[in-house]
Amino acid sequence: MAPLEAVGQDVDMADSTVAGTVVHTEIVDGAICVADLEQMVANSRAGAVVSFVGAVRDHDRERSVRYLEYQAHPSAGAVLEQVAKEVCGRHDVVALAVVHRRGTLAVGDAALVAVVSAGHRAPAFAACADLVEEVKARLPIWKHQYFEDGTDEWVNCV
Repeated sequence: MAPLEAVGQDVDMADSTVAGTVVHTEIVDGAICVADLEQMVANSRAGAVVSFVGAVRDHDRERSVRYLEYQAHPSAGAVLEQVAKEVCGRHDVVALAVVHRRGTLAVGDAALVAVVSAGHRAPAFAACADLVEEVKARLPIWKHQYFEDGTDEWVNCV
């Protein structure tokens, strides 16, 4: 496979090959293009491509959300790459790409996009679900929600 091109703004990015699987990871300040990531994982060996988009919703526990801000630890890019490599090692995938936003996001914006290609749909779905769960559990990115009523809160902070 030819080297991958960066998607969005190059903030923290890594492209590598793990056990025959291309891995693309990136933390960006701008919009994420799902179609670009799908193209990056496309391969003639892949019979399935599964995409996940984690979008900013307009509410949280019955409170109206105005916007979010994500802050990333300097290690976020390296952690994202490590998570992607581990997920590749656990699943029979052809290629995997995952991108997370930081900065200010409006309702409807994509915050996390994960795309996986595999020979068949079952391993593609399983790997994509695993990838999303691991990113949510381990990525050092913190969410600050701003609500319509003028209040705000930090979410998923340790």
